[in-house]
Amino acid sequence: MASSLLALLDDIATILDDVSVMTKVAAKKTAGVLGDDLALNAQQVAGVNADRELPVVWAVAKGSAINKLILVPAALTISALANWAIMPLLMLGGAFLCFEGFEKVAHKFLHRKEEDQKHHAELVEAVANPAVDMVAFEKEKVKGAVRTDFILSAEIIVISLGTVATASLSKQFTVLALISVVMTVGVYGLVAGIVKLDDAGLYLSKKANAAAQAFGRGLLALAPKLMKFLSIVGTAAMFMVGGGIVVHGIPPLHHAIEHLGHGIPGVPTLLNLIAGVVVGGLVLLGVNLVKGIVGRLRGKS
Repeated sequence: MASSLLALLDDIATILDDVSVMTKVAAKKTAGVLGDDLALNAQQVAGVNADRELPVVWAVAKGSAINKLILVPAALTISALANWAIMPLLMLGGAFLCFEGFEKVAHKFLHRKEEDQKHHAELVEAVANPAVDMVAFEKEKVKGAVRTDFILSAEIIVISLGTVATASLSKQFTVLALISVVMTVGVYGLVAGIVKLDDAGLYLSKKANAAAQAFGRGLLALAPKLMKFLSIVGTAAMFMVGGGIVVHGIPPLHHAIEHLGHGIPGVPTLLNLIAGVVVGGLVLLGVNLVKGIVGRLRGKS
């Protein structure tokens, strides 16, 4: 009995050690996506009432956890039954990210400045007015962030799955579950810290200590600039991640980009970003064409 128990404990220790190593490898490979995920989601939850920022982040974090609860078993099932379908599905998600990014850029440059200023003024008034119910606005923010998270989470899980492809099913599941927890807690913990940066600055600026006051004022000055920066980085990340996924699914294009960027840091990322912009533009054009055709058909009927 004792020898059986020791053997069982040895097996468990071995499994945990293997899982630990594979989880570390998967975490290293997905660290870049974690940065993109952070930038995108900090951007998505900006623009809500200060006292509602953390509840919104929490709502998105719960949505992210649900995404991973769906994606982990789905990825394992597809990998076992139809491994060929993973890349096409990822490419669809990547194209959607590019579409969302291009739509944002197109809106900024194609819509008149007066229209944007009017929309901004209405938004500021709504946020500042306590009588205005912001539930619908918050739900839209949460929905957009969770939708983006779904695609990024899918990429994280597929990358992680690739590192444990030859392992047993139990090890694959354990590694994916651990990566999902670490990424969710890491991303949304940082997002929560970023969106409350101005509150921390305000708190410190009211302290009696001169150094704390100066640091607080610095945080207050930094917070809006950081959010603006994250807005730009978040949009760029949509193109880089989405373009990278699409490019990876087209071997000749992927090899061409690798060849062009060989030995030159940053070039493959830049080329993926350019590919993402092109893909986003083509998808937006296709969507608008379909909308136009559907609109005409409805008009005729």
